[in-house]
Amino acid sequence: MGYWLIKSEPSKKMWVTIQKKGARGCFWKRVRNYQARNYMKQMKKGDQCFFYHSVDEKQIIGIVEVTKEYYPDETDDSGRFVLVDVKTKKKLKKPVTLKEIKSNPSLSNLALVKQSRLSVMPVDQKSWKIISESGKCN
Repeated sequence: MGYWLIKSEPSKKMWVTIQKKGARGCFWKRVRNYQARNYMKQMKKGDQCFFYHSVDEKQIIGIVEVTKEYYPDETDDSGRFVLVDVKTKKKLKKPVTLKEIKSNPSLSNLALVKQSRLSVMPVDQKSWKIISESGKCN
């Protein structure tokens, strides 16, 4: 199983949208960065993703699961970008802030720390465990 972090602006209300879709899941779309697209192409059904609210919040608020591997993004006229479908797994009992992540030396290797603007990024298993424990979701 792979681990990822996906980001959305709170104003887009994607967390709520994904929750409303339930077990069917919801597509993750409009990613227009080649590196993020390449990561999406590596995602497999069953992979877990931290759901991160960007902009003002800057915190991980929950976990979603990949329910459908990549397929063409119909909103992309160029045909270069893809979608994956995700469903809500759980909301963290305690959101994990970017400040907390940056203050933990064990998480200094995370792409979120190094390249914070990327909307999709991998998370290593050790970091997944640390963040999960911090968010009280185990």
